[in-house]
Amino acid sequence: MPDAQARAADADVVAALEVRLFLEAIYERYGYDLRDYALPSMSRRVQAALSRSGLHDLGALQHRVLTDADAFARVLADLTVQVSALFRDPAFYLSFRERVVPVLRTYPHVNVWHAGCASGEEAYSTGIVLREAGLAARSQSYATDLSSAAVERAKQGVYAAKDLDAIVDSYRRAGGAASFESYATVAYGQIALTEALRSRILFFQHDLVSDYVFGEMQVVFCRNVLIYFGRALRERVMQKLARSLCPGGFLCLGSSERLPANLRGPFVEIDADARIYQLRGEP
Repeated sequence: MPDAQARAADADVVAALEVRLFLEAIYERYGYDLRDYALPSMSRRVQAALSRSGLHDLGALQHRVLTDADAFARVLADLTVQVSALFRDPAFYLSFRERVVPVLRTYPHVNVWHAGCASGEEAYSTGIVLREAGLAARSQSYATDLSSAAVERAKQGVYAAKDLDAIVDSYRRAGGAASFESYATVAYGQIALTEALRSRILFFQHDLVSDYVFGEMQVVFCRNVLIYFGRALRERVMQKLARSLCPGGFLCLGSSERLPANLRGPFVEIDADARIYQLRGEP
């Protein structure tokens, strides 16, 4: 039994090393830095990518990724988490309407950044809230994601109609008082969001870890992204997000995410449950 346990432990060490080498190879070849993501979560996603590839081992997948940019794009979509829904977490949007929107009305122009936008549902949900608050004409939203495939899907603003009832329910619980269908065309099993919504959001590919950050944002969303980062990377990215905000700007995190200790001074907690914070000091 001890020998079996030792062999199992050795196998785990080798598997973790293979994943690290795989991520290092991606960084060296393409510049995408996934090396500091939480290893258990990333290992699961690497194994999922390997299963979808049809290859038998990670070395073969690494060779394919390094020699085929299209294969890399497909693997990148597996490695970056793409979980979203229109008005996901309606309690958050209700708090955003009640606590953040009144402050945004005091600005002549409102800039919003959705970092890690996945397939765009969060950005469109916020766009609807801003439209209903009368802020659409003087707001500009930027929505970014590491995955170019996710960004292309987000630009289309088309989602499965099978989820329509759940979306409408979430919209109403988020404080929506209009007809959700006024923001979309529902046909042929799909929900297509209107051009009026899509035109206020600029989607593009962006690496939150290594690329530049935006400045003078009134709101930065980075929800359910940081939980997949290792501690050091999480703190470094959070500092970048804080620097993107103008004084008095709002940072919106996911339900399982909190500010690191070194940023609790500059921020005031607006809603602990919704994870909404306001910058009051120097980050």
